[in-house]
Amino acid sequence: MFGSRRGARSRDGPPVESCDRGVSEHRDQGVVLKAIATPYNQAHHLFAVFTACFTLVVITAGASVTSNDAGLSVPDWPTSFGYLVKVPPLVGGVRFEWSHRAVAGSLVLFTLAIALWTLLVERRSWLRKLAVAALGTVVIQAILGGLTVLFLQPPVVSTAHAAVAQTFFCIAVSIALFTGRQWVEEVPKVEVDSRRPSLVTLTLLSIFVLYVQLILGGMFRHKGMSWWPHVAHAVVVAVVLTWTAIRALSVYSKIEAVRRPAIIMLSLMIAQLCLGFMAFLTRVAWGKDPVQPERPMVISTVAHVAVGALLLATTVVLAIQVWRHVPAALAERVPGTERTPQAA
Repeated sequence: MFGSRRGARSRDGPPVESCDRGVSEHRDQGVVLKAIATPYNQAHHLFAVFTACFTLVVITAGASVTSNDAGLSVPDWPTSFGYLVKVPPLVGGVRFEWSHRAVAGSLVLFTLAIALWTLLVERRSWLRKLAVAALGTVVIQAILGGLTVLFLQPPVVSTAHAAVAQTFFCIAVSIALFTGRQWVEEVPKVEVDSRRPSLVTLTLLSIFVLYVQLILGGMFRHKGMSWWPHVAHAVVVAVVLTWTAIRALSVYSKIEAVRRPAIIMLSLMIAQLCLGFMAFLTRVAWGKDPVQPERPMVISTVAHVAVGALLLATTVVLAIQVWRHVPAALAERVPGTERTPQAA
C-alpha cells in the first residue's frame, strides 16, 4: 500500500512517483530504497562494447602504419589513388595504410550508430552529450588523419592524430561502462576519502602524466624529438601510477569497482614498461637507420602503442569509479555538505 498512489508521500516527505514512471520503492524497517529510472539495455551496451573494442583495432592498425613507415603509401586523401571505394593493389605499405583507412571509416559509421542509438534510448542527458562528443571526436580524428597525409606527416599533426585517437578510445570505453548493467542497476556505497592528496586527485594526475607520455612518444615516433624525454618521463609515469594503485589497493580493496581497475592498471603498466624497453632496444639501440623496419621492431612498437591505449583507458575507468565510490571529503571545506550515492 506504500507508494501505490501517484503523488503519495514517503516517510521523508517528498512525493514518490508510481511504478509507471520507472521508479519503484521498497520499505525495510522504515528505509526507502528507490530503483533508478534508467533501464538496462543489453543490445545498446553490447554494441557500445563492440565499438570500444573495434577502436582498439583501429589504433593497432594505425600503429602498424607508423611502425612500417607506410604513412604516405597512399598519397591522397580522402580518396585513395583517386578513388573513394575502389580497393587498390595491396602491396608494400599500401596494405597497411589502406587497411587502416578502411577500418577507420568503419569506426566512423559505428560511432554514428552508437550516437544515434544513445540519443534515441538513453534518458541520461549527460550520456547523450557524451555520445555526441564521441561522434565529434572521431570526425576530428579523421580530419587529422587526412591532414597528416596532405601535409606529409608533420610531427605535431601526426602526434595530435595519435592523441585524439586514444582520447576517443577512452570515450568509447566510458560509454560502454556507463551503459553496463552494473553501472545502471547498482547503488554505490560511498566511502569518503579524507586523505591528501585524495585518490580522485591521484587518478587525475595519472591520466595527465599518461597524456604527456603519449605526446612525447608520438613526437619521438614521428621524428619530432629525441627519444630521451619519452624514456625519462616513463619514470614519472611509473611512480605516479604505482602510487595511485597502492593507495587504491591498500585503502579501498573492499570496493570491487575500484580494486579491479587498479590491479589491471598496475599490471598493464608493468607490461608497458617491458614493451617500452623492447621497443627501445629494437628501434634505437639495434635498429638505427634500417633499410626497412624489421619485424621485431614492428611487433614491439605496435604492442607498445596498443597496451598504452589500454593503460590510459583503464586509468580513466579507475578515475570514474573512484569519483563514484570514493569522493574527496568536500565536507571538510564546506561544512554540512555531503554527497548522496547515485545509481547512474
